[in-house]
Amino acid sequence: MATVGRALLILALVVALYGIAASLYGAVRRREEWIVSGRRSVYAIAALVTGAFAILEFAFLRSDFTFATVASHSSTTTPTFYQAAAAWSSQEGSLLLWLWLLSLWSSLILFITRRQLRIVAPWATSVLLGFAAFFAALLVFKETPFALLATPPAEGAGLNPLLRHPSMMIHPPMLYSGYTLFTIPFAFAVGALITRQVRAADWIRATRRFALAAWLFLGIGILLGARWSYSELGWGGYWAWDPVENASLLPWLTGTALIHSIMIQEKRGMLKIWNVSLVLATGTLAILGTFLVRSGILDSIHAFGASTLGVPFVILIGIMIGGSIALVVWRREALRSDNRLDSLLSREAIFLLNNLVLVAMAFVVFWGTFWPLIAEALTGTRRALGPPWFDKYTVPLAIMLVLLSGIGPVIAWRKATAANARRNFLLPTVAALALGAVLAAFGAASRPLALAMFVCGAFVVASVGQEFWRGVGVRRAMTGEGPLRALRSLVTRNRRRYGGYLVHVGMALLFVGVAASTAFNDARDVSLTPGQTMRVGDYDFTYARPTSRVSTTASGELEKISFGAVVDVRRDGEKVVSLRPERSYFPSRDVAGLGPVGRFFEGEATSEIGLKAGVRRDLWAAMTPDIRKLMPTIEEGDRVFAAAAGKLPPALEGRALGEALRGIVDRYIASRPSATFRVISSPLVTWIWLGAIVVFLGGLIALWPGPGAADRRVSARYAARVAEDLGRA
Repeated sequence: MATVGRALLILALVVALYGIAASLYGAVRRREEWIVSGRRSVYAIAALVTGAFAILEFAFLRSDFTFATVASHSSTTTPTFYQAAAAWSSQEGSLLLWLWLLSLWSSLILFITRRQLRIVAPWATSVLLGFAAFFAALLVFKETPFALLATPPAEGAGLNPLLRHPSMMIHPPMLYSGYTLFTIPFAFAVGALITRQVRAADWIRATRRFALAAWLFLGIGILLGARWSYSELGWGGYWAWDPVENASLLPWLTGTALIHSIMIQEKRGMLKIWNVSLVLATGTLAILGTFLVRSGILDSIHAFGASTLGVPFVILIGIMIGGSIALVVWRREALRSDNRLDSLLSREAIFLLNNLVLVAMAFVVFWGTFWPLIAEALTGTRRALGPPWFDKYTVPLAIMLVLLSGIGPVIAWRKATAANARRNFLLPTVAALALGAVLAAFGAASRPLALAMFVCGAFVVASVGQEFWRGVGVRRAMTGEGPLRALRSLVTRNRRRYGGYLVHVGMALLFVGVAASTAFNDARDVSLTPGQTMRVGDYDFTYARPTSRVSTTASGELEKISFGAVVDVRRDGEKVVSLRPERSYFPSRDVAGLGPVGRFFEGEATSEIGLKAGVRRDLWAAMTPDIRKLMPTIEEGDRVFAAAAGKLPPALEGRALGEALRGIVDRYIASRPSATFRVISSPLVTWIWLGAIVVFLGGLIALWPGPGAADRRVSARYAARVAEDLGRA
């Protein structure tokens, strides 16, 4: 099967190269049959890569350790769900997932536009096929997922324990969906620039939903990664300004700017150079994010490590940057705006300012992420910038962004009058300032930036709430519908507008959660023995007793050994909750180096946090056990089992080893061990996840086709056909 999978990838590369040639020939010579052939090449690649991906998945699910990537990233003890997801935990598997998603999304957009954009589409097809050829070539010549082992092991290395978390297994497909979807507007922008079709907004309308879907999927991926970090890494945070985290944030920021600014082009015919530059920059940043995970040029917990892929990616990114600049400069005359900004007090101006803030945030993140390389080039010494540097610049920009997200949706197009501004902003401003005064009275003034975020967040919620209230009121007056039905009709008839409003509310809630959990966070690191108590904020955390357990798989094989603690939390003497943090140890395969018993305590380890999440506050605890008292027993067990090696039947030896491990685990409880705890009391963390849910709900509403969309598309195609006939006449 590995041979078949590799053959499918070779065929995909050949078809991609053929499709590029066919599309370009058809575009230059205006030969429709060649253009169609190029488009069908994309469909063929999707079928070929789907077959290759299915072969790899099947190999993981049946634990076929003749595949090198299966042997190094899975095992028979890995649960089935994680076996299926382990395919993209490897370098080569993730590249195959990237190519597969690219082929699917490319097929979808080319199928949708098969009777539209006849001039632009073949050039866009060749660009998409160029991406496909690049990744197929990497999989064929550099990182093949179908490499075979001459001597397959009896057992695989298993999936990295840190990745055994549901959100982390869904996180890569979401990120890669975002990255690959952003290549679609990029490809059509290149096609529009080459063919001088930049004044027509057809290509923007055709790819707008793909840009919104890319923004949505990438945002989901980022939040899933943050949730994984919060619950799995044991440090208590959700964002560390890690280079790979930042790399995913960059296209999301510029993509957010793009989604806002294309509305100005659609409404007023403005910002054409800006918009096409954002499209090209976002597509390039999507490839940059893929590059950073694989190059090893920057240290990251999320990266695959050093590899041979750095040079090909640098060449591709260089071509994208150089080509994008050349195309924009070449077509700068055709990209001139039809209208100019009428007033600084207008929706256009606010959206433009919103764009500038988002791009400024992206620049700060880019500069801070790549500063180690910049510093090394300038001084010869690599130096990294930590979270305080990022916070210094991004926090004020985030506050401004939230404020603008409350102003933009309600201010008038072209020019706002004093009466209009008073009508739209009086109530939200009063509500926000009143909340700020109350919070300041309760001590929030000690953190002025956080207080500013709370005030701006309240302004957004009140501003959007006012818009919904007015819209429902008008709807009820016109139709006599009840409140809920009027709300449903209002949103259904203008999904893009009201979905966007929900996105703004969700972002406000999310940023308020970030501000509160960062500014008013109480944390302590301390070593305790059973019975001892530490105080964090208003809460007393008592190490009540140690816990331990041996976990086995469904087949009875040992999966991990866990040492934990029961931590009782009290406030004013009243018990609030009992937290149960653990440290889990997964066995190493290095029996010779670590010993038959010692390998169970020296392998990969993960933190299982104790968490009491609430709307007002999260109580969070992680622990690291002190197992030094167990070491003499572990060493003695290694000597005994090493001496008995080969003298006992394997089944009997396995049972004896299991009994020995359970004895060690029981001894841990009896020794009343100390443990090092990290305990956090953090307000409003849950608002981050709730805000994210609101954001993505709003995104789905905006993305979902409204009623009559199919009829409008038919009417648009009919109108285009009539216009074409009249043009011939």
